[in-house]
Amino acid sequence: MPEPSDELDADVMPNATQVVASAVAEANGPEGEVLDWLTVGWQTVEDSVRRLRQRIFMASREGDLEKVRNLQKLILRSRANALLSVRRVTDVNAGRKTAGVDGVVVKDPIGKTGLAEQVQHQTASTTGRPVRRVFIPKRGSTKQRPIGIPVIVDRCRQAAVVNTPGPK
Repeated sequence: MPEPSDELDADVMPNATQVVASAVAEANGPEGEVLDWLTVGWQTVEDSVRRLRQRIFMASREGDLEKVRNLQKLILRSRANALLSVRRVTDVNAGRKTAGVDGVVVKDPIGKTGLAEQVQHQTASTTGRPVRRVFIPKRGSTKQRPIGIPVIVDRCRQAAVVNTPGPK
């Protein structure tokens, strides 16, 4: 047993700035920390996005358009929104196995994590890649209609924007 002393060791008890920094990192999504797709708490992620959407709705209802705009920027940059949009596109969506013009389909957890990081950190307006044109049969007819299939990154960005409500 070590001798008790009047001073606490730095590695036993972190100072106040370390405690505050770690609390902020946990609340906002730790920068630089590797995310494990398989251990994500999806209920927490969905709750976080839902709370941000409710805050946008309330600010819009109050007529505070500056607050609405700031909250929209916040939700577009949030890790929770990026994770949720990637999950919807790569896990939930029926077209998750369909590749765009780049031929990329994300199936493994490492690829999904990288895609979420890319969606979260590229918030600047970027030009979308060309879509792949596919013809599918019309219902009850022999004719076909065209649909465009975007690349996976563009689908995830679209899903992230769909999660962001606008002012009413």
